[in-house]
Amino acid sequence: MRSPPDMKMNRNKAEGLAYFIAFIACIPTANWLIGNVGTVCVPKGPCLVPVWPWGAGGQAVMAPSGVMMIGLALVLRDLVQRRLGRNITIAAIVAGAAFSGAVAPPALIVASTAAFLLSELADFAVYTPLQARGLVLAVLASSVVGLVADSVLFLWLAFGNLDYLAGQILGKLWMVLLALPVVAWIRNREARV
Repeated sequence: MRSPPDMKMNRNKAEGLAYFIAFIACIPTANWLIGNVGTVCVPKGPCLVPVWPWGAGGQAVMAPSGVMMIGLALVLRDLVQRRLGRNITIAAIVAGAAFSGAVAPPALIVASTAAFLLSELADFAVYTPLQARGLVLAVLASSVVGLVADSVLFLWLAFGNLDYLAGQILGKLWMVLLALPVVAWIRNREARV
């Protein structure tokens, strides 16, 4: 019969694997969304979704549709690190960047790969020292740093401008904020066990 610590370790590894798979799945999903799903698709540009109802000139703030998945990836990366450790997380970031380049549309390969790698490493650098102070704070702070880095680099490399910067940041931030109650629940569950 397994002891409670062994059962907890197995559960943590299973959760970590689920987070790892979901993290990697965000990449092709974001790349597919950006070229195929949106309320508006710009010719030779991204498909856009509204991320805030009020913007300049009374128009909604728009962002390339892949932003939601990248915001989620930033949170999942933190959960991978919490469950599987730093070394697996670095391997996941490198694998994710390679996978991003492999599945990105040709026009977005460099932008997608570079932005993913930079944003996830920035997220890692902020999350790692903060995680001991509280998971929710660490996830929020590291995700904000990662989403800003990803947004600026991706837009500049992909489109040569920062036209959708506000939308990129807002779209990713929405996903981070939506994920925080789940992160808080995980933290509370861990404290009870």
